[in-house]
Amino acid sequence: MNKFNNKKQNFVRVNEQIRFSPVRVVKDKVQLGVMRVEDARKLARDEGLDLVEIVPNARPPVCEIVDYGKFRYQQSIREKEKKQHAKQIEMKEIRLSPKIAENDVDTKSKAARKFLADGKKVQLNLLFRGNRELAHQEEGFKVVNRIIKEVEDICKVESPPKMEGRRIICRIEPIKG
Repeated sequence: MNKFNNKKQNFVRVNEQIRFSPVRVVKDKVQLGVMRVEDARKLARDEGLDLVEIVPNARPPVCEIVDYGKFRYQQSIREKEKKQHAKQIEMKEIRLSPKIAENDVDTKSKAARKFLADGKKVQLNLLFRGNRELAHQEEGFKVVNRIIKEVEDICKVESPPKMEGRRIICRIEPIKG
């Protein structure tokens, strides 16, 4: 069984991977003091447990004597709980064209209003297809600004309309409360 997790964010040094000496040793939330890493490894090995580096940036590094499998299991449970409590903000995209008809603009603004009412952010994405369309960028800005004006009572502009390559991109988000 591979005990080493090579993901950068979750990388934890265990037993022989711990290079720094001396280390501060903790067992069952009780400090055993600062000792050489070899002595700490021997102490952990005698109890049938692992020496796990908990706080690598501290000087000296803090290591804990625990069962590594149990430690990883508890860590994964904590990460899952964090993800559950984190609020996920969904982004919806509305694609537009500079030659869009009036009734289609109304339909797109109603869709944006619905997404904003559901608490989702909306990205307005207007694509210029050819050089002739690209020559009349002001028409694209008029379309995007019209949609913003129609939903401005329930949203605020997160990033104003701006050109990015052949696109005009604008993000709006619902007003809190």
